[in-house]
Amino acid sequence: MITDEEIHRINHLARKAKAEGLTEEEKAEQHDLRMRYVAAVKRSLKGHLDHIRPQDPESTQTPPA
Repeated sequence: MITDEEIHRINHLARKAKAEGLTEEEKAEQHDLRMRYVAAVKRSLKGHLDHIRPQDPESTQTPPA
């Protein structure tokens, strides 16, 4: 799980990169934070998709395929 503090840091680094550029250390930190964020989004999406169940025309749930 990515924290609000990490999201704020991602946004701060993005704004700084656009305004004045980043040091190599900041670029590495930004890359690491972005990869962690993407991984968290993928885990969350997979969790949601794993719980989707198809329904028949009468709107009763059918077992997963």
